[in-house]
Amino acid sequence: MRKLVLLGGGYGNMRILLRLLPASLPQDTEIILIDRTPFHSMKTEFYALAAGTESDHDVRVPFPEHERLKVVNGEILEIGLQEKCIFMENGDRIAYDDLVIGLGCEDKYHSVPGADEFTYSIQTIGKSRATYQALLGLPAGAVVGVVGAGLSGIELASELRESRKDLNIKLFDRSPRILRDFPERLSNFVRKWFENNNVDVVSNSNITQVEPNMLYNHEETIPVDAVVWTAGIQPVKPVRDLGLASDSSGRIVINQYHQLPDDEHVYVVGDCAALPMAPSAQLAEEQAEQIVKVLKATWKGEELPETMPEIKLKGFLGSLGKKQGFAYLADRTVTGRIARLMKSGVLWMYKWHNG
Repeated sequence: MRKLVLLGGGYGNMRILLRLLPASLPQDTEIILIDRTPFHSMKTEFYALAAGTESDHDVRVPFPEHERLKVVNGEILEIGLQEKCIFMENGDRIAYDDLVIGLGCEDKYHSVPGADEFTYSIQTIGKSRATYQALLGLPAGAVVGVVGAGLSGIELASELRESRKDLNIKLFDRSPRILRDFPERLSNFVRKWFENNNVDVVSNSNITQVEPNMLYNHEETIPVDAVVWTAGIQPVKPVRDLGLASDSSGRIVINQYHQLPDDEHVYVVGDCAALPMAPSAQLAEEQAEQIVKVLKATWKGEELPETMPEIKLKGFLGSLGKKQGFAYLADRTVTGRIARLMKSGVLWMYKWHNG
């Protein structure tokens, strides 16, 4: 029996499962999915879990069930490309014929002293739960610093404001304006929302050190009661340890078929793959669509096309609490209630399509 091993139950590998099961998986092939949890976690919603506005159950989707799908729960110690085997932390070894690496990312601290030790995270469901517990336990008037004003930082800061109106929230942005790479109208809308809701956006910031209850921004010291880090990502350690060719962010270089250039049986999807676009759930799903086509052709012995279609993303959706949002779609900006409803609709459709 041929073994297709999927590392990680994120957006990319969920899309692969959706396309192969129940009827498109060859009879001589089985799938082994390895993940630390027995369910798919919707990472794009971890900010709401951490802020306490969504329950743990709301950000989970069950993995599909199939007689030739085996789900293995545990931590991966090493990816053995030479051995064609996955080494698990508990000592187990899982062999593969085809492998899809979709293990996602973890926080990147940019060598800032104390950042890894004294900040909270929303990169995994477990860490988001811990962040929720820490923020829930803060007294009224406590100061929360959110380092990083990308989409995750913006959504966390706004959701936390709705959840805890008694907290003082500071959002640290390295740029002179929020979302500086997008139209100024979008930036102004988000900035105005923060102003109206008493979230302090600290522009042109540079966090140089983190201590218990203290942030260093340039030469200024800022007392804080908790800090959440959303200021950069990198592939997880088992992927970094492979020592493969990578881009400046540590993402693995792949060919047009999303394979390792020197190993046609190993694919990379999602946050671990070096692509010209920024990592996102949408990008991982588009990659997965093409990986499935390549797998099917390969299994049938068919010749692969000389070129693969260019991946084109639709844009992005962001929320500002439960009632307001912002979107950038097809080079157009949408703000306000409509944008928030659009995001809620996309989330509902995702859950519906994934059972």
